Amino acid sequence: MTIVINLDVMLAKRKLKSKELAMYVGITEQNLSLLKSGKVRGIRFNTLEKICERLACQPGDIMEWVAGGAIDSAIDSASDSASDGVNDGI
Repeated sequence: MTIVINLDVMLAKRKLKSKELAMYVGITEQNLSLLKSGKVRGIRFNTLEKICERLACQPGDIMEWVAGGAIDSAIDSASDSASDGVNDGI
């Protein structure tokens, strides 16, 4: 199971910059960047509410659940091909 964050897609559709959204929501641009990359463990409902309010969208428009194998295997094969020929020191 994987939750995919599609925040970049909604920002592009609304022609809105990350900086403007971060200011509206009241979070740092760095925290918004972490959220966009999916590197956070959770999000407060009031933060999600402000994001949806500014983007005029539903939570499901910016977050999507994907069954485990599809995304995980795509990420694994992308990282495998990116590291071909590279000595990881392992």
